[in-house]
Amino acid sequence: MDTISRTRTLTYAVAGWAILYGGLRAVWAAGAAPSFPPFGWDLVGFTGWWSVPLCAAAGVLAVALYRADTWQPLLAAAAWAVAGALVAAAAILLPELVGLLLLSPGPHFDPLALASRLACAGGAVLLGLATAAYQRRTRGDCPSCCRVGTPGPRTRRTAFWAAYLAVAGLAARFAAQAVVGFDGLIQDPAIIALEVGMLLAGGLLPLALVHGWGRIWPRWVPFLAGRTIPRLLLLVPGFGLGAGLVAYFGMGFVQLASGSDSEFSDAFLVAAMSAYVIWGVALLIAGTDYHLRTRRACAHCGR
Repeated sequence: MDTISRTRTLTYAVAGWAILYGGLRAVWAAGAAPSFPPFGWDLVGFTGWWSVPLCAAAGVLAVALYRADTWQPLLAAAAWAVAGALVAAAAILLPELVGLLLLSPGPHFDPLALASRLACAGGAVLLGLATAAYQRRTRGDCPSCCRVGTPGPRTRRTAFWAAYLAVAGLAARFAAQAVVGFDGLIQDPAIIALEVGMLLAGGLLPLALVHGWGRIWPRWVPFLAGRTIPRLLLLVPGFGLGAGLVAYFGMGFVQLASGSDSEFSDAFLVAAMSAYVIWGVALLIAGTDYHLRTRRACAHCGR
């Protein structure tokens, strides 16, 4: 599929999503919304009628991106901002998906709320892809792939330090917990599994994104040694977890600033959430570099 066809398909997908999901949000805002436990809403920040113009903006921007023939930074910035707002609105997806992976969804789990948040995040992904396609189409100099260039030494250095910054964010999170104490958390099997997952996602994943053993299975991996690692195996958790951490704990900062009650001190919350946000941003940077380095070379320009 060429760039124009891909852009057209993404435009239809975003517009269709905006009509269907935006229509559902309008019906719910008009008074037909279920009561989602424990707070009564499924999205964060964009509750009630606020979600409807957000969906409409995504659809309008997708069409504008498709119709634009030249690079317009403000248009791209607006599209990325709306995509980011959709991710933030579905921020509760992060703990829900973690709970499902640990087979411990929690007492307030609601399948319909999960489906709504997944749909909201799906719209963000579609709009993000449409925006990226617009950027490639209007900024690149190759008529076939529309790429601008290949990652240079500066990009590689930035990604390298970002990966180790992610590891530092993970270490800071555990350090903050150590200060207040683990209070029997190490006896809970679900929490132990979560901590093991954090070590993999905050230690192994970011380093794999920037080192050679993140592209070829190491010799000590049985049956797979020497084979190429599927790039989506690292890109999906890298981008997904990175965006989830930034959205969830970014919204946490908003709630903290608004004076939300918590059993923890403000100092602990600021330290812990800052560590998570740093971890997430660093994963996004390292993941972007990994994407650029592992994408298939263009047959026309070789990049």
